[in-house]
Amino acid sequence: MIEQVPEPPARPDPERGRTVLARKWAYLLSGVTVVSLSREELDQELRGLLDELVEGVRSTSADTAAAGRIGTRLVTLGYVGEPGLRCTLDVLGKGLPSLPELQPADRFAERIVLTLGALSCGFLLAHERSVLDQQEIMHLALLKAVRDAQWHLKQSEARFDEVVTSSASGIALVALDGRIVRANAALAEMLGHQAGELTGTPLADLVHPDTVDVLREGLAGLVDGGKERIRQSQRLLREDGDVARISLTASLLRDADDEPGHFVVVVEDGTELMLLQGELSRQALHDVLTGLPNRQYFGTHLEAALRRADPAYGVTLFHVDLDAFGMVSNSLGRRVGEQLLVHFAQRLKAVMAREKAMIARFHSDEFGILVENSATTPDIDTIVRAINDELAEPFFVDGHGLALSASAGVVHRPPKGIDPAELLRAAEQTLRRAKARRRGQWKMFDRDADAEDRRTQALAVGMAGAWENGEIGVRYRPMSRLADGEVAGVEARLHWERAAGPPLAHERCAELAEATGLVLPLGDWLLRAAGRQGEWWRQRAGFELPMVAGLTGHQVSDEALGTRVTRLLADTGLPPGQLVLGVPVGALPVAGVVENVTVLADLGVRVMLDEFGLGPDDLRAVEDLPVDIVRVDRRLTEWQSWSDSTFLGELVPLVRQLGATLVVDGVGSDDQADWWCTAGAELATGDYLGVASSPGEFAALFTGS
Repeated sequence: MIEQVPEPPARPDPERGRTVLARKWAYLLSGVTVVSLSREELDQELRGLLDELVEGVRSTSADTAAAGRIGTRLVTLGYVGEPGLRCTLDVLGKGLPSLPELQPADRFAERIVLTLGALSCGFLLAHERSVLDQQEIMHLALLKAVRDAQWHLKQSEARFDEVVTSSASGIALVALDGRIVRANAALAEMLGHQAGELTGTPLADLVHPDTVDVLREGLAGLVDGGKERIRQSQRLLREDGDVARISLTASLLRDADDEPGHFVVVVEDGTELMLLQGELSRQALHDVLTGLPNRQYFGTHLEAALRRADPAYGVTLFHVDLDAFGMVSNSLGRRVGEQLLVHFAQRLKAVMAREKAMIARFHSDEFGILVENSATTPDIDTIVRAINDELAEPFFVDGHGLALSASAGVVHRPPKGIDPAELLRAAEQTLRRAKARRRGQWKMFDRDADAEDRRTQALAVGMAGAWENGEIGVRYRPMSRLADGEVAGVEARLHWERAAGPPLAHERCAELAEATGLVLPLGDWLLRAAGRQGEWWRQRAGFELPMVAGLTGHQVSDEALGTRVTRLLADTGLPPGQLVLGVPVGALPVAGVVENVTVLADLGVRVMLDEFGLGPDDLRAVEDLPVDIVRVDRRLTEWQSWSDSTFLGELVPLVRQLGATLVVDGVGSDDQADWWCTAGAELATGDYLGVASSPGEFAALFTGS
């Protein structure tokens, strides 16, 4: 009976997820606001806004301008107000991280927070403009009503009363001496008074002492004719002693003779909106998961701390990384990983509790600590050891006891005028050097090492452009028999003839390309050029020696290596038996490498183990894998000058007993060649036997053509 292969689980439908979220948003929003659209029209409108938000979050950097426009659009839908904004933030704050296209959620968390913050800012600005527009309309209506009152007193008073009484904004008619003549119930309620209690009260008595002079100057400017109206953010005193933060607009009413008559003051309570805006600002500057300051806030604080640093002690910056965090998240799940991050943040705060320090979460499992040093601040080793001691205590999540370590890059007492961004970069790069050695370590910033790293990285990232400009080429060197010096093979090698600086040999080129991933396309190009050159020599000069090319760890672990080599042989016409590919012996433990070695052998390509002789399992690899050639690491070529070369003397016959040809790399002198020949090695490469040269130079020297 044939078993039916189960179908793979259906992938989440992004369109359905957005439609459901938009409908939920419309349903909840219509319950707390009044909009001018039907339910179907509101669903369609919010679906379009949601699409814009999602695309903004998914972009390289969150599109805050688009989010701000969406906040403005919400205000124009109708009387949305502060309840509508809270509803929107609640729905989107929970719904956006669950959308399939915004997974994994922790990758987009910061962008979602920034986008919702921008939406809120756009909403608040549009809401403020709407309020001001309403106030403007109200002022015009009041002005017209009061002027008409000169001729139609009773009718205009009734109209004024209707406008003032029905308004949700606080409105007061104030005499030129500053006393309130009339005030509506909204203003009385805003300040905790009963209706009518404010009549006769000096307006200045209701204003906070710190800002009353600003109001007096504004009203005086209206009387002098310098301004038509004033708008101020003010603080009014409530009956219970609290302060109400409000937006105040005042204009001057003139009588029939165009003389100043009264002030009309309109007050809008902004306390809740200001509190909401403050909370949104806090969220924009803090990490959602741990509650710690985020990188943006940390950078601002760092700039200020550098300016006020104690000249005698300075500051110390730690860039801390939680080792093996990826293993925890991948094996035990994201929720466990998140709880571990919260625990780590708490432990960092406990360690630094007695210091004047800011702790921030930069991203993922990386944190920053800025210590403003004093005479009692512990040394760096003590701080890092205390952090790791805290982490060594098992932390249990869902029955899993977790005990990890942390690594740190440290910049101690940087110059006072250093750019904060440069300081953060230096600490991060130092962390990378610390983790390159082993976990649970810290490393102090080294200016010389950092400069060398930056030079190396500049070379690596500039390599693609140099290749495009023709600065990188392929050169060839002989693989010769030690017994008689005859050429037994040709090795293709990269050569970078730099426009500015000395040329770089193959080993350096391969190292740089490996660091950026350029080694895959560049390595293909090298193999293709070598294959075509070898076939050309074979057909034109009868030169049928093997073409040798060394692979890097990245190349030999590539899942498509077999496909690449098959295509290469087909395109160049080079016989598989004439191609020798070197595999670094140190790459053999990497997943997929052994399988690729077998694939190459099945294609008829000859496999050479490179950098052989330094590992305990090197001989076993020769025995277990389809290897034709073994090339001894160039560092071992110097061992024959040692007082004890017993190991090398035993290595050669062991390799030959396994049926592999032994090649020695890095032979640079006659003494080295003689020693290895006597030891039993058959072939060698190195400057003594021939340096890498152009195809024409190589052909003239070694092929006779």
